Amino acid sequence: MPHSRWPQVLFAAAPGVLLAGFGSAHPGQLDVTTAGWWTHLHVFLLPVFPLLAAAVWFQLSPAPPWLRWPGRLAAFGFAAFYGGLDAVAGIAAGTVVTAQGGVTPVVGAVFEIGDLLGYLGAGCFLVAAVILAVDVVLRARLRAAPGAVVLIVSAVSFLDSHIFWPRGVFTMLGVAVGMALLAAVDTE
Repeated sequence: MPHSRWPQVLFAAAPGVLLAGFGSAHPGQLDVTTAGWWTHLHVFLLPVFPLLAAAVWFQLSPAPPWLRWPGRLAAFGFAAFYGGLDAVAGIAAGTVVTAQGGVTPVVGAVFEIGDLLGYLGAGCFLVAAVILAVDVVLRARLRAAPGAVVLIVSAVSFLDSHIFWPRGVFTMLGVAVGMALLAAVDTE
């Protein structure tokens, strides 16, 4: 791999690695004892999840327009909907549990809409990942297959793993590896 490609590889991998780190500190459940950290963690995550969309966005720069723009639209959808999940099921739910002194039916209603937003966002990420993988495979052929497979398998896992330990953490590490491998492949 040429020396000049290292910044691209690091930029592609960094969001997944950061999210895996946050995932290892994510409480397994929301209750009165975890509500404060739950809320704060999701505030910290608000600017991190969009970095994943940005990494896809930039990796699609050399793609032909018929792949680049749908992929970027899907990446934008991920950032918007998944940010909504963090705001609702993260910040709002943690705040409600703190204010009400425990989990109540209100929290269930908050999680219901948050789960929908998260599933839409993760679905958008899967679409963006598939489009990115198709683009790099079309340009680099079999050299791109390992990164494409790792990224797509990880994006499928992300549909229901969030970043929770352990599966979500390994999912985000898989996203980081897949994105890095795709960024590292020589497409010339």
